[in-house]
Amino acid sequence: MIIKRKFNPIRVIQYVQKEIIFSLLISLLVWGFYEQKISLVVLPFSISAILGSALAIFIAFRNNSSYGRWWEARTLWGGIVNSSRVLARLIITFTDSHAHQANFEKERSETFKKEMVNYCIAWVHALRLHLRKQENWEELQSFLSWEDFKVLTNSQNKPNFLQLLMGKKIYNAMSNGTLGGFDSFQMEGQLLALANFQGGCERIKNTPLLRQYDFFTRLFLYAFILLLPFSLIGDFTRMEISFLMIPVALIISFVFAILAKVGEVNEDPFENRITDVPLSALCNTIERDLLEMLGQKDLPKKLEAEQGFLF
Repeated sequence: MIIKRKFNPIRVIQYVQKEIIFSLLISLLVWGFYEQKISLVVLPFSISAILGSALAIFIAFRNNSSYGRWWEARTLWGGIVNSSRVLARLIITFTDSHAHQANFEKERSETFKKEMVNYCIAWVHALRLHLRKQENWEELQSFLSWEDFKVLTNSQNKPNFLQLLMGKKIYNAMSNGTLGGFDSFQMEGQLLALANFQGGCERIKNTPLLRQYDFFTRLFLYAFILLLPFSLIGDFTRMEISFLMIPVALIISFVFAILAKVGEVNEDPFENRITDVPLSALCNTIERDLLEMLGQKDLPKKLEAEQGFLF
């Protein structure tokens, strides 16, 4: 996620360098032909105006849809942060609330609390890796038992499998007296919330924005860039400043190209790019909060923005 307010102009131009180069070449060719008295390169400006209007509609729709996808992704992960905290609180408070029971065993209860909270942390990291299609699953090893980690590495949907393991541990705790009453129902409610959040993230990840909007936006953009110099050269020649057509065409093409690129990079918020939802920072926040709830003092270092980017 981009935090800084000022962008490096060179980096911005690099995002649309293909469009800029294409515009420059077409503008130079049109200007060169016109200087050679080839009047066929002159077109009415209304052609570019009409095409530009159609292109603006497509870009506006795509940008609005892309931002909606990005914001929904951030909202889902905000829910994951909250539900993770609630689940950890329920685990700790429900386990401690049975200290007065005859079958209460402090060591068993402390082990259950630590294990379940660590599995909650493992789940958010697993979801991050799952959405980004990263394979460094060894990051989860410190939060899981060796036996569960070996089984997890062979599972297809690792976040979903971790939820299964957490569900089993809850009901094992019910059977041995670590938990009691209706404790499992409230914990299952939070597991359900996390499962729903995961499903929402997977829906965004696996369902791209309608490809026809992507294709026709790019097609209309290049058509507009192609025709723009033909529509400008006549007016600039009448003002006896024909050479200025080239930078003006570049500026107009740049504006449309960068608007189109904004929508393109925002439509997929889980690709581990600088414009994505900062999953690593959110997972770090959850890990720090949950470990603190366990009473740990030696917490992981808080992830901060680097050069204006939060990952």
